Order: sequence, then C-alpha cells, then structure tokens
Amino acid sequence: MTAVAVVIFCVTYILIAARELGFLPIGRPAGALLGAVLMVAAGVLTPEESFAAVDASTIILLFGMMLLSAFLEDAGIFDAMAGFATRSGRSPGVLLATTCASAAVLSAFLVNDTVCVFMTPFVLSATRRSGLPPGPFLIALATGSNIGSAATLVGNPQNMIIGSLSGYGFSAFLLRSLPATAAALAVNIALLFIYFGKRLTVGEPVEPIPECRPESAVTRRPLVPAVLAGVAAGFFAGFHLGYTALAGALVLMIARRKNPAGIFAKVDWTLLVFFASLFVVVAGFEKTGLVEKAWVAAAPRLGFDGASGIALFTAFVTIGSNLVSNVPMTLLAGPHLAALGDPSLGWVLLGFVTTIAGNLTLVGSVANIIVAERAKDAYHLGYIEYLKFGAVSTILSLAAGVPLICLSV
Repeated sequence: MTAVAVVIFCVTYILIAARELGFLPIGRPAGALLGAVLMVAAGVLTPEESFAAVDASTIILLFGMMLLSAFLEDAGIFDAMAGFATRSGRSPGVLLATTCASAAVLSAFLVNDTVCVFMTPFVLSATRRSGLPPGPFLIALATGSNIGSAATLVGNPQNMIIGSLSGYGFSAFLLRSLPATAAALAVNIALLFIYFGKRLTVGEPVEPIPECRPESAVTRRPLVPAVLAGVAAGFFAGFHLGYTALAGALVLMIARRKNPAGIFAKVDWTLLVFFASLFVVVAGFEKTGLVEKAWVAAAPRLGFDGASGIALFTAFVTIGSNLVSNVPMTLLAGPHLAALGDPSLGWVLLGFVTTIAGNLTLVGSVANIIVAERAKDAYHLGYIEYLKFGAVSTILSLAAGVPLICLSV
C-alpha cells in the first residue's frame, strides 16, 4: 500500500507542477482531484478518512475571502485602489516603488492572487501610457504581492492553512511576521532600483490614469469599506477567521438586495476543489509514515536551536516549495515542526519562507503565474527574465527576514 500511495502522490504532483502536459492537459485542480480519488479508490484512505483530512477552516476562510473580494470588485473598490496606486507615482522610479509597496500592503489583507488579478491591467495601462517597459513593473507587482502576503494569516493560502493548524491568532502572527516582511519589502524595492533603474528615464513624468468611473467607489458604496473595516477588526479581535470573512460577505449580500448569483460566479470554485483535494492527497501520503521518518531523521540538522539548523531549514523549505509548491510544502512540513524545536517559531518561519520562496521563479507561486497570464497579450514575461531578479530577491529577502523572525520571540 505504501508503494501505491507514493506512486499516486508523485503522479499528482507531476500533474500539479506541469502547467500543461501534452498527453493529459487537465490542469492543477483536476490533477489534485484525480489524486484524491485514487487515494480512496486504491484503499490508501477510507472515504471517512478523506473527509476528515479536509481542513474545513481553511476552505471556509478561502471561500469567505473570495466572496469579500467579489463584493469589492463589484463595488469598484479594486479599481479605485489600483488606480490610486498607479496614479501616485509621478516619475518612473516612484511608480515602480509604489507598485511594489501597494501590492504588498493590499496583499496583507486580501489574498495575493486576487490583488494580482485586479492590479495587472492597471500596471500595463500605466506603462503603456508612459512608454515604459512593462517587465520591471510586472515583476514589482508579483514579488511585492508575495512578500506582503507573508505578513498575515489571510494574505495567501498557505498562511490560511497555518492559521488553522497552528492555533496562532491574527495579531500574534502579525507581530512576529511584520518586521521580517517589512525588511524583505525594503530589500525588494532596493533591488528593483538596482536592477531596473537604468531602464527607466529618471524624471520622465508618468501620465496619470484617468478615473475608471466618474463617481467615487467609496462614496457610492459606503457600506463596503465599513464592512471591510469590521472584518479586519474581527481578525484582530481573535474571532474565527473564516466565519468573520463569511459574516462580512453575508452583510454585503443582504444589503445589496439582489440575486447573488453574479457574486457566486466570481468565486474560484476550482481553487477550492484544488485545496480540498490536496488535503486528501497529502493525508494519503502521510499515512505511509515516510514523511514522519524523514522529519525524524532530519530533525537533528534542521532544528531551531541554532543558526545552522535554521539556515538548513530555510534552504530545505525554499527548495521544497519550488519542487512541490508552497501549499503542499506547508501541509507536509507543518505537522512535524514540533520535532524541530519551538513550534510557535516554526510556524511563522514556515509561513514566511514558503511565501518568499514563491518569488524564486516565475512558476514559484500562483500570483506570479496570474501576472504573467494576465499580461501575456501585452507583454511576454519570460522565465529567465523573472529568474534573474527573483533568485537574488528571494535569497536576500530570506537573509534579511529570517533573523528578524528568530529575534521576535
């Protein structure tokens, strides 16, 4: 049975890692679902065990944040925020920094994938109007959104999982992760200037993007920002993250007084299927005992009680996140952090490293892929073009941020 589980696991992750396979181009969600069904069909897991493997808190939180994002988009809040961010830069250099910083701040409180979806068109519009090369700004958007999402338990899917599995409160996690996130963001912005400064004409005015709509989105829909503030307050107060997000979405749904079919249509149901299936696949693989044995063997080298152990843990998680993706890495590593030392430190480290590791390559995170795909008709963001910046940014961001997390005890 162990061999069967390993084969299913490997096949599943080949389907997940390869965006398109000529012989089976079914995509990530279907690939994960296939793996989940095979785990049950092969007898690795019983149906009851597969149901128990799905972490409902994570799914509820992701669903709630998607609903909130759909209402924000419907109200024009995203357009207003993205337009403000791209209009704030009056020179190419300022626009570059503003793009990165705005993406980071927004991604800390909204799912980073969503931020990349709505900001990419505005970045392309700003660069087109000003005659600037889109590449540096798209890289700034992708890397900034990944970095910013590391700050909170609602910034990205892997942190949502950590929030569910670790028992960390929103405020406690933020206090430990914020200094590292800020340091990584500063490093990233500095590198953007170093790498791309010569490609930008210093002092050239950036043509402002006209307002997307004549009315202010906030004035037209005052309840939306009020509810968003209430949801944020609920997060800080320590309420259940998923149900807090759902409560905010339901308030907006009722106040809207319209059939919510259009809102539900904007929910990425395939992503929910992907995560639910992934929980099952990982549970089946963990049942083999191989993960437990690997962590027990590695614990003496990866422990949190010394600089060398933390450095090896960081390198191990970074490589693993780029091999199997950051969410599966979180699911595989999370339950075994106690064997390495202080789990409260381990959870924050795991969240930060798996998130920053997404900046290493163009396919290292879903946010990166979204930016590249959304921009493909206007600009081809190449793998090597991204890697030249992403590799250095990842290494230096980790070097700046990991020590700060360790000192935040």
